[in-house]
Amino acid sequence: MGALSGKIALVTGGSRGLGREMVLGFAREGADVVIASRKLEACEAVAREVEGLGRRALPVAAHVGRWEDNDALAARALAEFGRVDVLVNNAGMSPLAPSLAEASEALFDKVMDVNFKGPFRLSVLIGEAMMAGAGGAIINLSSTAAFKPEPHTVPYSGAKAAVNAMTVALAKAFAPRVRVNCIAPGPFLTDVSTVWRENRAYEQSLGLKRFGEPNEIVGTALYLASDASSYVTGQVIRVDGGTW
Repeated sequence: MGALSGKIALVTGGSRGLGREMVLGFAREGADVVIASRKLEACEAVAREVEGLGRRALPVAAHVGRWEDNDALAARALAEFGRVDVLVNNAGMSPLAPSLAEASEALFDKVMDVNFKGPFRLSVLIGEAMMAGAGGAIINLSSTAAFKPEPHTVPYSGAKAAVNAMTVALAKAFAPRVRVNCIAPGPFLTDVSTVWRENRAYEQSLGLKRFGEPNEIVGTALYLASDASSYVTGQVIRVDGGTW
């Protein structure tokens, strides 16, 4: 306990799913948390849970696909706490088009904006602040779709592959004061997993023969956020139950 005692963490997409689990996991380990997502009310609900654990919480409404929202989010977090020790770029989306030819420019841009442009901008802003201060850790969220792209996931897989590349590049840019790593989740049973959660053939194809529970992301996130991974940077860690 206390692996993040006294730390300040910022988690995007922190109001539900994997993001909420990481927010609460960080708080249990002693961190104060900035919780960002598009809906302020949802952030405020999780903030109350964090405060119930005895930690401070700052809920912020932000659409990470918008450049200016990332600027405002970074400024708000730094003004409130003076620093950010851990950044988790968790917010993402994976809308599907009926076919490759029917993928609209608007859908393509939306997927790229939320999954790649936003994490890039926020990482640069927070990373520069970390470099000017005591350092820190940045954790990006990618996907096993970056390693196993399918025809129906081309924009999403491409955006997540870009996140993997960004992780390595920013680890070099911000070294040695800031460590930058990435988690590539596989199939987790969150509220956005409705498309495949009843697919038993898919479930049985996994090495562990089951889908992941949202809380099972927390151990890897804590590892990368804490001093337990002090000699780890530029890495993409698959947490996927054996998606081979």
